[in-house]
Amino acid sequence: MSTPFGVDLGNNSTVVAVAKNRGIDVVVNEVSNRATPSVVGFGLKNRSIGESGKTQQISNLKNTVENLKRILALSTDSPDFEIEKKYFTTPLVDKDGFAATKVRFLGKQTEFTSTQLVAMYLGKLKSMVAKETKSNITDICLAVPVWYTEQQRRAAADACKISGLNPVRIVNEVTAAAVGYGVFKTDLPEETPKKVLFIDIGHSSYTVSVAAIKKGELKVLGSAYDKHFGGRDFDRAITEHLAEEFKTKYKIDIHENAKGYSRVLAAAEKLKKVLSANTQAPINIESVMNDVDVSAQLSRDELEEMVKPLLERIHVPIEEALATAGLSKEDIDSVEVIGGCTRVPSVKTRLAEIVGKPLSFTLNQEEAIARGAAFICAMHSPTLRVRPFKFEDINTFSVTYHWAKDQEDTDHLEVFPKGNAFPSTKMITLYRTGDFEVEAKYTNPEQLPRGIPVNIAKWKISGVEVGEGKDSANCKLKVRNDPSGFFTIESAYIVEEQEVQELIENPEATAEDEPQYKTVKKLVKVKDLTIESEGHSLPDKILESFFEQEGKMVADDKLVAETEDRKNALEEYIYELRGKLDEEYSEFASNEEKEKLTAMLLKTEDWLYDDGFDASKAKYIAKYEELASIGNIIRGRYLAKQEELRQQLRSKQEAAQMAAMAEKLAAGRNAEPKKEEEPKKDADGDSEMVDELD
Repeated sequence: MSTPFGVDLGNNSTVVAVAKNRGIDVVVNEVSNRATPSVVGFGLKNRSIGESGKTQQISNLKNTVENLKRILALSTDSPDFEIEKKYFTTPLVDKDGFAATKVRFLGKQTEFTSTQLVAMYLGKLKSMVAKETKSNITDICLAVPVWYTEQQRRAAADACKISGLNPVRIVNEVTAAAVGYGVFKTDLPEETPKKVLFIDIGHSSYTVSVAAIKKGELKVLGSAYDKHFGGRDFDRAITEHLAEEFKTKYKIDIHENAKGYSRVLAAAEKLKKVLSANTQAPINIESVMNDVDVSAQLSRDELEEMVKPLLERIHVPIEEALATAGLSKEDIDSVEVIGGCTRVPSVKTRLAEIVGKPLSFTLNQEEAIARGAAFICAMHSPTLRVRPFKFEDINTFSVTYHWAKDQEDTDHLEVFPKGNAFPSTKMITLYRTGDFEVEAKYTNPEQLPRGIPVNIAKWKISGVEVGEGKDSANCKLKVRNDPSGFFTIESAYIVEEQEVQELIENPEATAEDEPQYKTVKKLVKVKDLTIESEGHSLPDKILESFFEQEGKMVADDKLVAETEDRKNALEEYIYELRGKLDEEYSEFASNEEKEKLTAMLLKTEDWLYDDGFDASKAKYIAKYEELASIGNIIRGRYLAKQEELRQQLRSKQEAAQMAAMAEKLAAGRNAEPKKEEEPKKDADGDSEMVDELD
């Protein structure tokens, strides 16, 4: 049985939650943190993903990749490609028109696509959850930004597949949080929906959604976003301010030293968090660059002045989301805030001023999205029963389906307009004389951000046959904007008008009356058509190749980890055995054995730090077993003696207990019965105890 799990793929860190019969649990990683750094590092032998990647980031900057969410299926033609470059310490390169990264891995320069990088990270999360829950992990609900296009959503699904996961749903982040709100909040109305404004300001982006929520149902009415407003922009502003101060104060330029800049950036993030609770905070960093230690002081007012350009546009997504929903601020019943950046006091103050209402923090700011995604994944599970909940999201862009004219007057139709709720299904009827193609495109290319392709997908419909005596075949296409936001043609078939017998309803008829039928003409499906799709998903061959490559890297990483464990076990055994040989094992080994074993330990130790420093797993096991072949004999003697001493002690204790019991019984038999004194009576005849006085 697969445990459903939801992933909030964060730009800085990721939260994972699993659905169980008793509720939703957030999974902790190997160091017991509830959020795992979104980092993939590459080394000479293996990859370091998550916490291990973050630990070695400063020493391996040029081979450590962050900001995975930002570059997934990012076109190199997009202005965002140039913007993202300043947030990367690894080179961003063009690979088939999309952002990729170049790193040194296993001793050679290697390029990895953004889809592969995300797959590597998801694979790490998968193994982490499997280890923590001790269960099989296959189904995933992945939360992505609302501004992800069809292309980026397909890339996210492909990344899941490469890591061996089944993406049952790709869901918008804020929608996932809203689902969690709707499912677990107990005081929602049953009739008139409550209108809630959800605001999410995370590490790299700012999203707003307006939703109508009632018991068991949610509808997203409007969404808007700012892709370049988040915690990392605040961190960058502080870092740039400190860079200028250090130029003057210490005569160093951290822009010239990548490691120095990264150290200051990490310190700036901590400083931002301190200033959320304090009006002033110091910053001290040892050996930033050129062995120079630096220190500075920053106040909350100074920070607010630095980020003033950001705060001046904080109102835009809120106003756009309300406009799309056709609502005003007065129509909003509640304002729910999530995302780590919303802890910044100036952000909270501006948000409250804009919406004109107190902000609500009902949801867990870091974990709400992951919890909602886990619940959505559980909805798709055949083994878990969850509370019934229906929800709908909306399209960001309008989509039109196109075809070549045949018997029709038009060659296109806007099927899913902007703001259309999904999941949604529509039927298109085409009159065809032969096989044909249908293509889905964004309706208004001028409204698309630069770098996003207009074409969404293409389908080849084959098997069309025109019936005898007819001019064309009546082809029905079932087109769908599915729960993950993908645009598809679910089925295609030919219908013909045929005469069928239909039962005449007669409420007054008795059981003895014969049923009456009438002949009517109806459209009946006569043939299914073949559909071949071509879209933004990776071709099967490439997907399979990436899957196999990822499987090999996982196996190699596992072997490296196991080899390191065996090496550590050998080193530990050498020190342990050497110490015990001079102490508790001393009397259980002959002088000849001691000399032989001491020489072997010294030789193995020298080998371990010389030729054996980079040996194979089998070599370490062989060396361990060679030492253990003698060491275990001596240890066996020691343990046998210890057991003998324990038996002797146990025998003595049992003998002492038996002797004590016998003595007690004997004392009881020899004791004379004691006479009870009669109570003396006073002058009135009442009985009472009277003390005898000397």
